[in-house]
Amino acid sequence: MVTSAYPVPEGFTELEVFSIGTALLVEALLGFSLNLLTIISFWKIKALRTPGNFLVFNLALSDCGICTNAFIAAFSSFLRYWPYGSDGCQIHGFQGFLTALTSISSAASIAWDRYHQYCTRSKLQWGSVISMVIFLWLFAGFWAVMPLLGWGEYDYEPLRTCCTLDYSKGDRNYISYLIPLALFNFLIPVFIMLTAYQSVDHKFKKTGQFKFNTGLPVKSLVICWGPYSLLCFYAAVENVTFLSPKIRMIPAVIAKTSPAVNALVYALGNENYRGGIWQFLTGQKIEKAEVDNKTK
Repeated sequence: MVTSAYPVPEGFTELEVFSIGTALLVEALLGFSLNLLTIISFWKIKALRTPGNFLVFNLALSDCGICTNAFIAAFSSFLRYWPYGSDGCQIHGFQGFLTALTSISSAASIAWDRYHQYCTRSKLQWGSVISMVIFLWLFAGFWAVMPLLGWGEYDYEPLRTCCTLDYSKGDRNYISYLIPLALFNFLIPVFIMLTAYQSVDHKFKKTGQFKFNTGLPVKSLVICWGPYSLLCFYAAVENVTFLSPKIRMIPAVIAKTSPAVNALVYALGNENYRGGIWQFLTGQKIEKAEVDNKTK
């Protein structure tokens, strides 16, 4: 067996390494399948090609990137080592950060769209949505490229079979990068989602018509990315290496569930989008999916 030539990474047992690799593989396969279905349905079903659904499409696209990152991490975990060298580590870290930050911001943009849809009755137009999507990718690209230029640093995860932002040093360079990163790419998106969905929920209560669960998007974001964010903040004030490597791997594994969760919340959990997916899979049109573009 190919893995027999490489020792188990320090701090892990054979079973733990295999379990982490399996979890990453399952997350990657499930998330990639669901989001690929979301993407193909958007292109194939004309009724789905609306500005609001384009934001869901963009979320699925970024989440496919996270799944690709997880695929590579799973493969390396089964090998018990990182086979792509230091340059590959930097590319892997950049790609993972780029798609993760875009995914989080895309979830916030969908909340903003829903606020306009239900509270102001002024739908976002194609020009605004396309400009927003381009900005999201460029903004995420700025923060993802900074560690390659020396502000922050990409290095191996504790399992040493995948790469991400190096939080182990906790030095001034890391802290100066982490604070604005967290503010602009996690705290502000969460604030936008909270305020938007609170307004939407208030509107639903006034009309008595609840189109979707307004609390689920924020909860899913916090559950998936909250543990990883807490670990990064903890590393800014304490020596995180005192935590065992296996504990430090748990938030990274949880974060990789976000693509599958997002597909369930924003595509399959969206009455309009779910109808379009059903039409793509079966060829059967659901009239409400064609005419009701309110649920985005």
